[in-house]
Amino acid sequence: MFATLKMVAPIAAAVVAFAAVPALAAPTVGQPAPAFQVKDASGQTRSLDQFRGKPVVLEWTNSGCPYVEHAYDSGVMPALQRQAAKDGVVWLTVVSSAPGKQGYMEPAGVPAWKAQTKADPAHVLLDSAGKVGRAYEAKTTPHMYIVDPRGTLIYMGGLDDKPSTKPEDAKTAHNYVRAALDDLKAGKPVQDAVTRPYGCAVKY
Repeated sequence: MFATLKMVAPIAAAVVAFAAVPALAAPTVGQPAPAFQVKDASGQTRSLDQFRGKPVVLEWTNSGCPYVEHAYDSGVMPALQRQAAKDGVVWLTVVSSAPGKQGYMEPAGVPAWKAQTKADPAHVLLDSAGKVGRAYEAKTTPHMYIVDPRGTLIYMGGLDDKPSTKPEDAKTAHNYVRAALDDLKAGKPVQDAVTRPYGCAVKY
């Protein structure tokens, strides 16, 4: 009896101790966006906090993913990035592919990728350890997030409503990111604040 109690007590204590460890909060629209620090392609450390006061778009990408290629080849993603810059939005393209996995990029390879795709983000964040991706629970490429000037997450989900790589679909798709940025600019709540992301799985 006493031997059994002696065995149970440490187990119970371990369970209590485990339960007391706080889990990382899942990204939630209407709540503060997960903080991060990560180096960009130029070697500078970037954090979400340094862009406080400006809207921020986070775009997860993978240069080998056909859905990403479609978004760039169609001109949709570069056009969004350029318009965002004109509107004072900071666009951060995030690469969370691990070394040896599809889409992994070294800093030296980023300029060639940008030239080839006509990508025009403010910064390319190289998250090869996957810390930023996991903090945001990024699942696909592309996976899109928008943070308002106060640091609140106001959109998370897909680029648009047509999970397709057909060129004609890019022209007729309803772009959730563009619509969310328009709502933000107009001072209105984002109408479609959470949508289903689609694309290739992030290659952690």
